[in-house]
Amino acid sequence: MNSVCAFTKSTLVYRCTASLLLSKIHHFPSLVQMELQRPLTVAVCQINATADRKKNFETCKSFIDIAASKQAKVVFLPECFDHVAESKNQSIELSESLDGPLMTEYKKLAVQHSLWLSLGGFHEKGPPENENKIYNSHVLVNLNGEIVSVYRKIHLFDVDIPGSVRLKESDYVIPGQEIVPPVDTPIGKVGLGICYDMRFPEFALSLTKGGAEILTYPSAFTQTTGMAHWEPLLRSRAIETQSYVIAAAQTGRHNPKRISYGHALVIDPWGCVIASCSEGEGVTCVDINPDYVRKIRKEMPVWQHRRGELYSDILPPKSQEKTSVTKYMFGPHELHPECIFYKTNHSMAFVNKKCVVPGHVLVTPIRCAKRLSDLTASEMSDLFLCVQKVQKNIEIEYKAGSSCVAIQDGPEAGQTVAHVHVHILPRKPGDFEKNDDVYVELATHDKGEDVKWRSLEEMIEEASRLKKYF
Repeated sequence: MNSVCAFTKSTLVYRCTASLLLSKIHHFPSLVQMELQRPLTVAVCQINATADRKKNFETCKSFIDIAASKQAKVVFLPECFDHVAESKNQSIELSESLDGPLMTEYKKLAVQHSLWLSLGGFHEKGPPENENKIYNSHVLVNLNGEIVSVYRKIHLFDVDIPGSVRLKESDYVIPGQEIVPPVDTPIGKVGLGICYDMRFPEFALSLTKGGAEILTYPSAFTQTTGMAHWEPLLRSRAIETQSYVIAAAQTGRHNPKRISYGHALVIDPWGCVIASCSEGEGVTCVDINPDYVRKIRKEMPVWQHRRGELYSDILPPKSQEKTSVTKYMFGPHELHPECIFYKTNHSMAFVNKKCVVPGHVLVTPIRCAKRLSDLTASEMSDLFLCVQKVQKNIEIEYKAGSSCVAIQDGPEAGQTVAHVHVHILPRKPGDFEKNDDVYVELATHDKGEDVKWRSLEEMIEEASRLKKYF
């Protein structure tokens, strides 16, 4: 075992290093001095985990000890740092909860060495209602031994090539449902990802828009895909987001069925590899500088040049913090929370008090904007992405082949509630004698003294049925 990984001696690394030095000299003359003023050390680990959890822990502990001796602020461990099982059933059997004995030991290490731990790809036991599956969780622990963030992998690696290979993570892993906001750490704002997430630039851009300066992809990359895509993907994510990218890795043969590519990397926001593990287990330490991120982004302001109105805006992760919002309004009307069946960053979908056809629902911005022209670009994009998703699933629930999607934008257009809202009406053959009569009904369905409103119980029951799609 090599206790400290050597830098990969490849032409690519030397070329990147030379390019970085030249860029500092010619384009960023004050950068070298600036970096010397604020060195922040990180450690990236490369291990060969097996089903022997005790041995895996001892390996990781030894690397954390080395990192602490190098004054590392944060230590990054790879996906499956706890174990690489020999079967799906064994993965589930060996899984633990976040308050289990293994995580407790890592919390103690964080306190002992007064450093942060990025524990990527923890096999987290699933909830009681789904005990036959697990979460693939990236856990961030601070120097006080507290879990400050948990990201559950949203992109599952599913490959099924008949007669060749079948690797379906979804067979035993529950997909996460959110991108978690970047976390303030001693080395800057860290965005949490896991392995396969690196193939999705939108994911990286969302984290960056949320403030991330460092993107992390703890991985157990396959040998075949690693040889072709590992470094190009990680460097692309660094360049397009102008962020540091840190990717701890599994390496070598774990069991007769599984082998990992290795080559743990740290890449700077200019896209240059500044640290790389060679073959075998080990840990490498490198200094990074959040000021360099800000310098690069200032000198090349790509975020200011984005044309979100042409190709959809990038939305930041939803905040996990509790807000002061205790109620949701539709114009002057307070919505019962159980009537809302889907909610995004800017929009919400809820059941209707008076339906023109079964399944007639509404989608509206959370902010009470009166007209379409009052919406921001982000709100507009989010609203219609929400409409698209709701329409698709409403048609499934109500077995409809078409939909009417309508906006009454302003009182002269028939708007009775001064709050932008989109009507989605699933349509079936023969639901109106004349097809366009639906619009006549829409214009009058909630007007007059004899309108028969649905009961709250009926509306909550419908919303409960719809929630399973979201």
